[in-house]
Amino acid sequence: MRLHAVEQAPGAPLGVGEVVDAGIFFVLAVMGVGVLGSLMAGWASANKFSLLGGLRTAAQLLAYELPMLLAAASVAMAAGTVSLPGIVDAFEWWWLPWQIVGALVFFVAGLAELQRPPFDMPVADSEIIFGAYTEYTGLRFALFLLAEYAGIVVLCGLTTVLFLGGWHGPWGADGLGWVWTLLKTAVLAFVVIWLRVSYPRLREDQLQKLSWTLLVPLALAQIALTGIVKVAIS
Repeated sequence: MRLHAVEQAPGAPLGVGEVVDAGIFFVLAVMGVGVLGSLMAGWASANKFSLLGGLRTAAQLLAYELPMLLAAASVAMAAGTVSLPGIVDAFEWWWLPWQIVGALVFFVAGLAELQRPPFDMPVADSEIIFGAYTEYTGLRFALFLLAEYAGIVVLCGLTTVLFLGGWHGPWGADGLGWVWTLLKTAVLAFVVIWLRVSYPRLREDQLQKLSWTLLVPLALAQIALTGIVKVAIS
């Protein structure tokens, strides 16, 4: 896998329009910071049920980080770069059939990361009131929910970039790249909302079992398939 180095002075900040070459790692690392927010929210509440909800949130997020990272590594292997623009530029439509498993793993793991139904056990009122956010009202509560809905846009946009070709559209209409990107992201966001009313909530043990016994093996199998295809076409 080749890495393209960014030439800049040590310690100098990135300028406007510059590309982070390890963009996929940067985005996934930033998304993983949410674990700390949930833990700190539960601890600061001075409520044992909120703390328990925060711990369950952390357990869920840590369990689904691995399949999400492995699925992203698969498409990075296929493209030969960890740069997000590089992945989109290398995208070919024939990738869809053999990267579809990785796309599903990535999207499902992302839903669990966002604690969206049917993976909303830590914040479900029938489980532990509202988890780590029970003691919060007003603006603080609104910020927690705003972060969740902003995460939906980030997840759908990242899935679009990694697995659906980003700004590439049919008929060679590259001038409408922003339209195709928004359209694909909107369709995936609709799926996220649709799943909320379509599937019942999982139990906590079912949640962990889904990650460790299904998504992780599927992600590893996708990486193996990607390696085989790369060797076959090289």
